[in-house]
Amino acid sequence: MKLPKFFRRFGPGLLVTAAFIGPGTVTKATTAGANFGHTLLWAVGFSVIATIVFQEMASRLGIVTGRGLGEAIRPTIRNAFARGLAIVLVVSAIIVGNAAYQAGNIAGAAVGISAATGMQHQAVVSIVIGLAAWGILMIGHYRSLQRILVALVVTMSSVFLLTAFSVPIDWRSFALGWFKPTIPDGGLKEVLAIIGTTVVPYNLFLHATASAEKWSGEKESVSDETVRDAIQQSRGDTILSVGLGGLVTAAVMATAAAAFFRSDAGFTNLADAARQLEPLLGNHARWLFGVGLFAAGLTSTITAPLAAAYAAAGCFGWPIDLKDWRLRTVFTTVIVFGTSFAASGSKPTDIITFAQVANGLLLPLLAIFLLAVMNNAALLGKHRNHWIANTLGVLTVVVVTVLGLRSLGSVLFSG
Repeated sequence: MKLPKFFRRFGPGLLVTAAFIGPGTVTKATTAGANFGHTLLWAVGFSVIATIVFQEMASRLGIVTGRGLGEAIRPTIRNAFARGLAIVLVVSAIIVGNAAYQAGNIAGAAVGISAATGMQHQAVVSIVIGLAAWGILMIGHYRSLQRILVALVVTMSSVFLLTAFSVPIDWRSFALGWFKPTIPDGGLKEVLAIIGTTVVPYNLFLHATASAEKWSGEKESVSDETVRDAIQQSRGDTILSVGLGGLVTAAVMATAAAAFFRSDAGFTNLADAARQLEPLLGNHARWLFGVGLFAAGLTSTITAPLAAAYAAAGCFGWPIDLKDWRLRTVFTTVIVFGTSFAASGSKPTDIITFAQVANGLLLPLLAIFLLAVMNNAALLGKHRNHWIANTLGVLTVVVVTVLGLRSLGSVLFSG
């Protein structure tokens, strides 16, 4: 079965959108809209631009070299001890971080089912969702995986955008929120979480490997013109896919602002968010929100373990084949850990928040490494970074680092 023509424009960039538009994004965008209205929309805009900048680099790396980001560690770091240490740190951070995210993804998807159907058996639902994600990954074919993710992302995007256009939005305030960067009292953690859930470190590994798989053939048989065309296609795919994700995030924030900001209906958790939208959306509120949240959770439940497997494969030199037992061991481990945590009854909001803040602190380190790799002339030749990409990358790293240090300082020195 072929995808409709418009959706065939999406490529590996859609994996990035599927990964970052999960329960974490829904949670943080809802919290930001409920507490601060449209004030933090600028953080969404910054996150989208930063994501496009770094994901374009990761995809270009995969197309030009035929390697993932993990594989680029070996030729970039020449000292054997430093290289081994870097590999251990990267694999540990990605696998542990993805396992934490996986717990939030599965728990969030379970909340979506609960909101849509009223089913309250979180443990059973979490196990079913974990098994569904594992079964999809066990198929082992990129094209089949892409079709499933396209369907889920389109469902999720349609639901959240439809919901946003069903509520009364203050469009003047909405427009100002994009162009007036301010951090209100108590808003720093929300800003870092929005960035941390959009500019996701493991997506760099995922995108590079997926791009190499889609566009890079035997290097000797690929002309320079073919490589340039692939890079252009990838850029368009990245901008389209990440832009769609940013639009969905903004829609969720605007919906929350209309429902909760400066009203008596305070936002407490994801389940309550669906119920509290009923005055605006009527009897369809729970169903709409639940379906969107479930689709968001399932897409991220698939992509998080996939990224962990790709990262481990690149670092250790394993073949990029989802039917390889080592990759299957990695993604199965992440799914089992996340499913167990979600089924235990832990609060999804707490799990998601922890993973996002840790992500925001880890991001600068991986971004600096990516910048170093993308300036390696021996590896990338004339396709290495030029001054525009380097300037945007450095500015993004500086902003993210400053926000991360401020957040860490507020935790260490509070009280």
